[in-house]
Amino acid sequence: MVNSNDWRAKLVDAYPDIFHPVGNPPLAQGWPEVGNGWRDLLERCCGRIRTAVQAEGGTFQATQIKEKFGTLRFCWHGALSPDADAKVEEAIDLAEARSACSCEVCGEPGRLYGPGWLTTRCTAHAEGRRPEEIRPGFENVLIEERYVGDRRVVRCRRYDRENDVFIDVDPASLGIEEE
Repeated sequence: MVNSNDWRAKLVDAYPDIFHPVGNPPLAQGWPEVGNGWRDLLERCCGRIRTAVQAEGGTFQATQIKEKFGTLRFCWHGALSPDADAKVEEAIDLAEARSACSCEVCGEPGRLYGPGWLTTRCTAHAEGRRPEEIRPGFENVLIEERYVGDRRVVRCRRYDRENDVFIDVDPASLGIEEE
């Protein structure tokens, strides 16, 4: 039985176009299995997804929302136009990037802690764990690589938590070379 004040139930009820089946929130596919601190980032993400799908048309269904390796994982399936798909992926990328610097317990600024089971926490909720080492200059950087033919293309973006946006970073400035 889920408490009627549970933010996850309210999220599922507010976005029946994202979570299925409706009517019994804990049974909905995609039921968020994350801490209260990530509530805000999931609300933002779902709002962005709804806007993209409604503007472009298509189908979308969350299949799993969980924490893995200390950050959010948002899995889905559907049939979207290339433009809607790009907007949905950007919404999810933003949520996942925010989770990497937001305490899963309270939502305050945080960082990755270990060892062993990785978690993103603020210092108050770190539970005696130690911060994971992050190479200087790589804080909150999302590195995406793909191949176009036999050429490796790298895109680097730094997540700006205050403004909830990505800022492009020159891969060469991080010592990353394209082939």
